[in-house]
Amino acid sequence: MLELTRLNDNNPIFPPPEYALREPDGLLAVGGNLSTSTLLSAYYQGIFPWYEAGQPLLWWSPDPRAVLFPKHIRISRSLRKSWRRRCWEIRTDSDFQQVIDSCASPRSSSNSGTWITDEMRQAYLAMHRGGHAHSVEVWDGLQLVGGLYGIMVGQLFCGESMFSREKDASKVALVALAAMLQSQSPDCLIDCQVSNAHLVSMGAETIPRREFLARLNSLRDKTIDWSSIDPANELSKLM
Repeated sequence: MLELTRLNDNNPIFPPPEYALREPDGLLAVGGNLSTSTLLSAYYQGIFPWYEAGQPLLWWSPDPRAVLFPKHIRISRSLRKSWRRRCWEIRTDSDFQQVIDSCASPRSSSNSGTWITDEMRQAYLAMHRGGHAHSVEVWDGLQLVGGLYGIMVGQLFCGESMFSREKDASKVALVALAAMLQSQSPDCLIDCQVSNAHLVSMGAETIPRREFLARLNSLRDKTIDWSSIDPANELSKLM
């Protein structure tokens, strides 16, 4: 019978993802820390942190895994129309802090974003300063109206959260991300972690954890030049 692994807070060593519990699905370990080195070690092994305020630090590797192949991004006719009638600007990494703060803000939907604790926020800001975490942003003039952020692990983008202040803004950010990754390599992949209806509507699917880990293994040591990509130009090719 599988047992939950308790990590050393100062020197966490993750067990193989296959040791994760079946119920709750994917719960692998508890404890450790959110230093950049610990987070990179986790992501490079297909593991991510997910917990709420008042809970201990929890680490997950679910089976199956939700992913989105950039070439399979689903763009509805209404989304294309929405994009064409607006004057939105697509940027990357121009205000990562505002993106993560917006993702953490309470929302009217059930996905309130409260899992982004201040400890998590500080950890991902440090990841961004280290060049590991990136944001895709949708701007209406001086107003940030939508976006997403995540961790780049080689040619795998590990999506963490997204938000919208205007209808379709987060969808546009996701399409822009897919377009950016397609421009770099046909093998790039977006890790969505856990499936939901919104992601499925955009083309996300689930694959067995073993397949996800095999793809991660082939992508994590490859590179893309994130700073060289023109998100607006790549988005225009799809929209």
